[in-house]
Amino acid sequence: MAAPGHRGSPVAVLTVAAILLVSLCLRPAAAQQGEDKGGEEETQRQQRYNFRFVRHARDAPLVSHFNYIVVGGGTAGCPLAATLSEHSRVLLLERGGYPYGNRNVSSEYHFADALADTSPRSPAQRFVSEDGVVNARARVLGGGSCLNAGFYTRASGEYVRAAGWDARLVNASYRWVEKELVFRPDVPKWQCALREGLLQAGVTPDNGYTFDHVPGTKIGGTIFDSTGRRHTAADFLRAANPRRLTVFLHATVSQILFRHREGSAKPVAYGVVFADPMGVQHRVYLRGGGKSEVILAAGTLGSPQLLMLSGVGPRGQLEKHGIRAVMDHPMVGQGVADNPMNSVFVPSPVPVTLSLVQIVGVTRFGSFIEGVSGSQFGIPLHARGVRRRSHTFGMFSPMTGQLGTLPPSERTPEAMRRAADVMRGLDRRAFRGGFILEKILGPLSTGHIELRSTDPRANPAVTFNYFKDPKDVERCVRGIETIERVVRSRAFSRFTYANATAMDAAFDRAKLANFLNLLPRHPRDTRPLQQYCRDTVMTIWHYHGGCHVGPVVDQDYQVIGVEGLRVVDSSTFKYSPGTNPQATVMMLGR
Repeated sequence: MAAPGHRGSPVAVLTVAAILLVSLCLRPAAAQQGEDKGGEEETQRQQRYNFRFVRHARDAPLVSHFNYIVVGGGTAGCPLAATLSEHSRVLLLERGGYPYGNRNVSSEYHFADALADTSPRSPAQRFVSEDGVVNARARVLGGGSCLNAGFYTRASGEYVRAAGWDARLVNASYRWVEKELVFRPDVPKWQCALREGLLQAGVTPDNGYTFDHVPGTKIGGTIFDSTGRRHTAADFLRAANPRRLTVFLHATVSQILFRHREGSAKPVAYGVVFADPMGVQHRVYLRGGGKSEVILAAGTLGSPQLLMLSGVGPRGQLEKHGIRAVMDHPMVGQGVADNPMNSVFVPSPVPVTLSLVQIVGVTRFGSFIEGVSGSQFGIPLHARGVRRRSHTFGMFSPMTGQLGTLPPSERTPEAMRRAADVMRGLDRRAFRGGFILEKILGPLSTGHIELRSTDPRANPAVTFNYFKDPKDVERCVRGIETIERVVRSRAFSRFTYANATAMDAAFDRAKLANFLNLLPRHPRDTRPLQQYCRDTVMTIWHYHGGCHVGPVVDQDYQVIGVEGLRVVDSSTFKYSPGTNPQATVMMLGR
């Protein structure tokens, strides 16, 4: 606004706007040096988080008693256990291991390596939905916060009201999470260009830096600090009472124990059974008297799976696997959804700094636009002491199970291997650039989870029914159209080739297009965008549902029809909150 008595000239207004934009998009040199600090800093971090109450499951007693048993030490389970330990004796059981000391978890520069690791000890357990889309679930203390791209944003006020939550308690819990874990990102030039391009493409207004979920373009928070080190939900355990909390790692829960209390028709949860890696069975019982509960925080796949393994679920499915029905609960495992994601790779004529999700465009038609960038798809060329050749090529590559150039039904392991082999032979200039992606609101299309076996370590069968609802397809089409406008914008011109001829002169575009969806699209790609959305669908790992509030749990997250049992995690969500759910899952745990 001009001073009184003076009219602000357009030049002055533009100058001020430019200064404000640059101030939001400066990237300190410290961020470029994150990988250089290497092992010494990681060792110090391990020592700082050497919680004496965290132990291996093999050291657990065969029988123990606690006030609360929390199953799943993930994004919800860690803040939940820390909070409960303020006043009660709590046991937290996590099937995975420790996140500290694993650079694939802790380092932004090796973010994709965790998703590409399919070994039994990987923090990411890969699964393939019945739709054919490769996905992953967390298997590590800290859960999905150890695997995700770090973006932090709250749910909208409308979402909070629809959930029936107390807004004051919600905001206080968000603030607790943010104080412990969240940072303001150092925004590099590529992300700044994405931000300006979104504004020029009509995703307005400019909301600056904010955690709030509001229409327009914004910079969100991140759980990566300025050195590129990830902070996870496991860090919340620093706030726990160490005398009241016990955590067992590599503890796979196979069953919730139920009994019938005299005078009550409802079955009552009174403990759990878990196995250590040697197969030894351990039993944990709830203490009698006062408040005592089993709380599932095992995630969208784990919580409904464990309910069914314990006899709470659709009777027909339980009987199919020889499981005695404790409670016929037909809606357990129903209403599962995964927000479909479609991404394009935009090759850049100039080197691009590594960045994960920092900017988001929240459209008014139900699509969210984000981006990730980096030389060599995530291994920055400028970092000293880092391998010169990337093995994973970033989060949207065949190594992480993402091969969007083939329809889901054709994404076989052999197709993934062939694509990876071709990628390794391409000129390095082909891998300069960034991915711009769109994820749709909701979604409206839903599916279900079914047991494959009675093995709690095995993945259940999951069907998401991507794009079954035509409104989801419409949102995707409009999202892709918005990305096309961003790429054509003046703001983004520095990071795109002037024309196809210039791109072809730099690298073999035709080969790159075999395993990456490029913008501009190849002239021979004449598919309608509706079909393009269906053919190129991938996951952004925001799946949810299976234990919805209403059909499965009540407003206090108690499992309907049984006593002493709750579910507190993303399986209770009907829709994914905000653009990225981790903030709300952490808040819910708190």
